[in-house]
Amino acid sequence: MEKITFIGAGSTVFAKNVLGDCMMVPALDGFEFALYDIDEKRLRESEAMLTNLRNRYNKSISIKAYLNRSEALTGAKYVINAIQVGGYRPSTVIDFEIPKKYGLRQTIADTIGIGGIFRALRTIPVLFDFAKDIEEVCPDAWLLNYTNPMASLTGAMLRYTNVKTVGLCHSVQVCTRDLFKTLEMDPEGVEEKIAGINHMAWLLEVKKNGKDLYPEIKQRALEKQKSKHHDMVRFELMDKFGYYVTESSEHNAEYHPYFIKNNYPELIEKFNIPLDEYPRRCENQIKGWEEMRESLTTDSNLSHVRSSEYGSRIIEAMETNIAFKFGGNVLNTGGLISNLPRKAVVEVPCIADRSGIIPCYIGELPEQLAALNRTNINTQLLTIEAAVTRKKEYIYQAAMLDPHTASELSLDDIVSLCDDLIEAHGEWLPVYQDKKQFIATN
Repeated sequence: MEKITFIGAGSTVFAKNVLGDCMMVPALDGFEFALYDIDEKRLRESEAMLTNLRNRYNKSISIKAYLNRSEALTGAKYVINAIQVGGYRPSTVIDFEIPKKYGLRQTIADTIGIGGIFRALRTIPVLFDFAKDIEEVCPDAWLLNYTNPMASLTGAMLRYTNVKTVGLCHSVQVCTRDLFKTLEMDPEGVEEKIAGINHMAWLLEVKKNGKDLYPEIKQRALEKQKSKHHDMVRFELMDKFGYYVTESSEHNAEYHPYFIKNNYPELIEKFNIPLDEYPRRCENQIKGWEEMRESLTTDSNLSHVRSSEYGSRIIEAMETNIAFKFGGNVLNTGGLISNLPRKAVVEVPCIADRSGIIPCYIGELPEQLAALNRTNINTQLLTIEAAVTRKKEYIYQAAMLDPHTASELSLDDIVSLCDDLIEAHGEWLPVYQDKKQFIATN
C-alpha cells in the first residue's frame, strides 16, 4: 500500500484541508494516510476526523495514527510537514514578550525578525531529525513543507540533507485575487507572473487580454489609501517600489525598517498596523478549536470541499503525470532569479509531474525588488549558519542584519536580546558556542 505521511497531524483543521483534498483525488485511491504527532490527544482527534471523511468520501483510503515517527514514515511516498516546535506557549509568547522589553514590537514573528530567527532555530534541528528518518526509511519520498519560517527551513533541508523538499505557502495563489477584491476589480481571465522569496514575492506582471493592469491598480490603490483599510502597508510599498507583494500587510510591516518605529509611533495608526497580531490569532484559534472540536471529531456527516492548497494537486500531478503549475519554494540553483544569491530559497513558478518538480527560470528582478529581497535573505542565510554550526555569533549577526531589528536597537542591545531569548527558550534550543567578542559591552 502506498503512503502519504502527515507530520504534525494534530493540526486538525489543516490536516482536514490537505488530506481531505487528497481523498478527492482518484489517483490516490488505496493509499494509506499515516498520521504522526507528539500530542497523542490531538493526534487521535485528527484520526477520528479523517476517518469520518474517509467513510463518507473514499473508503479505499486507510487512515492510521502512529506514535512512532519512524514507523509512520516507513515506505512513505510523500511526507507533509506542518509542525510548530515550542507551540504558542511557551515559545511564541517568548518570541513576542522578551523583545517588547527592549521596545521591539512585532506583528506575526514567524518569517524573519527576531521571532522568525528563533522559530527557525527551534525548528531546524527537529527537521534534521526528520531527515535522518526519511533518508533511512523512505529515501525517495518528497517532503512538502508547510512550516514557517519557510525559506530558512526549506533552505536548511535542501542544503544539508538528501531529502527532496519543496516549500509551499498560501500567499501566491491568493495574491492577485485578494488584491482585485480589495480594489473592486474583476479577476476573471487575469494573467499573472509572480516571483521573489517567500512572503516577499512580487506581482511582476498582471494582465488581461494582453493589457497591463498595473496603471489601473495603482490609480485605485491611491484612492483606497485615503481611508483606513487592511492592506495599507502593501499599497505603500507598491507606491514607493512599483510592485505589489504577495504576503499580507501585517507580515510585511515587520519585514522592512519603515513601518514599526519607536520614534514614529504615528505610523502604526497611519498604516493600520496590528501589533501583536499573531498572539491574538493564536488565542482565538485555541478558543475556536474548543468550540469546533466536537463537530469535527464526531460528525459522521462531516463534509469537505477541495481547497486551494497546492499539496493534493502536486501529489496528483506526480501520480498522473498531468502537469500542475504552482508557486514553490526551491533553492536558487543556477540562478533561477539571477540577481539573488544562489544559496537563497526563492519562490518561483514550478511544474510538478511524474519526473518531480521543475522550477522555472525568471532572470533578473527589478533591482529595487531584488534589493528588498536580499535584506531578508541575509538574515535567513545567517540563521541557517547558526542552526548548522551551533555558533552564537551567527545568531547575533542574523539579528543584526534583520531590517526591523537593526532599525530599532543598538548592536549591544541586539546581543543582549538574543542572549535573553536563548535563555528563555531553554531546552527548546540546542546548546550554542559562545564567542567573547559578541558579549554585550553595556
